[in-house]
Amino acid sequence: MVQKASAKQQLLDFLEGHEGEAGIVYCLSRRKVDDTTATLQAQGIKALAYHAGMDGETRARHQRRFLREDGVVIVATIAFGMGIDKPDVRFVAHMDLPKSLEGYYQETGRAGRDGEPAEAWLCYGLQDVVLLKQMIDGGDAGEERKRVEHRKLDTLLGYCESTRCRRQVLLSCFGETYPEPCGNCDTCLEPPETWDATVEAQKALSCAYRTGQRFGASHLVDVLRGGNTERIRELRHDKLSTWGIGEDIDARQWRGIFRQLVVGGLLEVDADGYGSLRLTQAAGPVLRGEVRLELRREPKPLRDRKRASARATQSASPLCPEDDALFQRLRALRAELARDQNVPAYVIFHDATLRQIAEVRPRNETELAGIGGVGATKLERYGEFFIDAVREADFDAA
Repeated sequence: MVQKASAKQQLLDFLEGHEGEAGIVYCLSRRKVDDTTATLQAQGIKALAYHAGMDGETRARHQRRFLREDGVVIVATIAFGMGIDKPDVRFVAHMDLPKSLEGYYQETGRAGRDGEPAEAWLCYGLQDVVLLKQMIDGGDAGEERKRVEHRKLDTLLGYCESTRCRRQVLLSCFGETYPEPCGNCDTCLEPPETWDATVEAQKALSCAYRTGQRFGASHLVDVLRGGNTERIRELRHDKLSTWGIGEDIDARQWRGIFRQLVVGGLLEVDADGYGSLRLTQAAGPVLRGEVRLELRREPKPLRDRKRASARATQSASPLCPEDDALFQRLRALRAELARDQNVPAYVIFHDATLRQIAEVRPRNETELAGIGGVGATKLERYGEFFIDAVREADFDAA
């Protein structure tokens, strides 16, 4: 889970760790799908869009390419994924908050079905929370249904902001207990720092109150940091007692504080007020100093996502340069066979099988038959092609 700053660049940084791999990028709107697809294509990434606003023929063509070609990235709304059984999806990325934890669990479950390491990445911010709450409140559903949707969103937000092991929190939401921390999620690998933010929360809540509870987080952060914008001067917010009292904290940390105050139920989003933030009853004890509030400190932005993405694949033994070169040759052969037979590449062999072939370098059918994923039928149909590829690689290296 990463806090949204410059989402497109954050996605590109993340994808550097998944070069040439298949994956799914989920966006909340069709427009964002198209925009994100164009950004990825401009960077040379084999990206295709998929959403309900496209004609059926184009959607079907993009889905076929995703299933049958290596290294295709699908950028989609939640319209994509049902019934998709592509085993070698190496990542699922969310550019916006999903609507529920159930949806998130289902969507991330489309990665790593071949048993090889895969990564789930979610980029979110306060604006996502505001937008989803507005969508719920502005919908045509009855009040009871809206309450259910709000509870689902609150559960998801609690998961995002948790300092506990992601797997333990996720499974507990579905009534299961995972006894030990998984040691593989971001909170296990880089435990988040918490801090006593009672005073800062009081400043944030006071600022929301003194500005009339009619403004969103961006304006409140400007006031707290002593901004000298035309709007602040026009509204005379530079005359308020809360103006400039938070100049010692950067804007990113303040946005995190406001986000966590919304998640914690101390501030609520006014669906009819363009995302303005209002105090709830729960804010009273904090303002009066009756309770201590501990928040999660915002992590520093991580520009080099290659290191972070490598954490997700640390359980896969890296291939030496010679074996990796053979692995890439085998993948190219598999893609060629798949095109000739008009079948998805994974129907021939999974990546895990190709990886083992590259390591073992079988020279005959008996040796190839001993590799996992090579049954009698596939041995008869494809064995000669892959044995020849291994022999050619050995000849070229000699």
